Amino acid sequence: MTAWLVRAGKYGEREDFALQNNVTAIGWDELEDLSAIKTRDELASLLGKTYPDEKERTLMNWSRQLWDFFHNFKVGDLIAMPSKRRAVIFIGEVTGEYYYVNDKSSISRHLRSVKWLGELPRDKFDKDLLYSLSAPPTINRVNVDKSEQRIRKMLTGIGDGDSPHENDHNIPPDIEEFARDHIRNSINAKFKGHGLARLVGAVLQAQGYIVRVSPEGPDGGIDIIAGRGALGFESPRLIVQVKSFDAPVDISVIRELKGVMGTYNAEQGLIVAWSGYKSSVDREAAREYFKIRLWDSDDLVKHLQENYDHLPVDVQTDLPLKRIWILVQEEEL
Repeated sequence: MTAWLVRAGKYGEREDFALQNNVTAIGWDELEDLSAIKTRDELASLLGKTYPDEKERTLMNWSRQLWDFFHNFKVGDLIAMPSKRRAVIFIGEVTGEYYYVNDKSSISRHLRSVKWLGELPRDKFDKDLLYSLSAPPTINRVNVDKSEQRIRKMLTGIGDGDSPHENDHNIPPDIEEFARDHIRNSINAKFKGHGLARLVGAVLQAQGYIVRVSPEGPDGGIDIIAGRGALGFESPRLIVQVKSFDAPVDISVIRELKGVMGTYNAEQGLIVAWSGYKSSVDREAAREYFKIRLWDSDDLVKHLQENYDHLPVDVQTDLPLKRIWILVQEEEL
């Protein structure tokens, strides 16, 4: 069996659709049904007619990806779908052949049936697997030794069962995503437990808040109190809960924060859950949109990057970052 990377769109626009409908879904919606395509040459010809303004190299790249999707994927292969909204990768198993949906209103028209097996935090993957899962193409074979077996072992909660192996393919990773993974790993190592609250407080301070971080130990449900103005008395007044657990948190955390907000006369609340949130949290979070915000590890890294120059010196020392410029990869569908 093989493991495949399949992205859910540049902005993760096909993520919910894929999970809710037990499919892996791709773009290229202008293409007709691919079921009758028998050779790579036929596929290349169809792509050239459908996208006449695209570069030849781009069409060749697309041809490889699409051929894998409708021809080389086999029932029983694993699918890895990185989330754009949380620092997790969804893992599924191919259960059916390629099929086409002739409906222009569908968010995706080219599909494979999938049984979704679970989700794994990005920081649980060894370096070689994570490198391969950070490749920029929409569709890509995970070319790492024993990738399928190792991912299945991770789903059981007993680790990957092997020492890391070097990446052995020539496709470079999505550098931005790969860099965030390394930053997450460093944060996980240097800001464990109460240290994560200290880091969140430093980010809020860099954003202009006057911050009080609760001392380590029982905190009454509140890790950080923050406010604007010279003394922190001005609006918005904010209270923060920081959860450094290894597992996603559930809806009870939002309800707990709502109860404490009144006690502290806070107008807004923030929950920072390092391992993200269970799916049941989404609906409750939408109802509290104007009062409560939810960050996971990916959100924390993004806010840290945006405010890095204003972070305290001790935090910059513990987490030394450097801004670089790179050429942008060609966009995938």
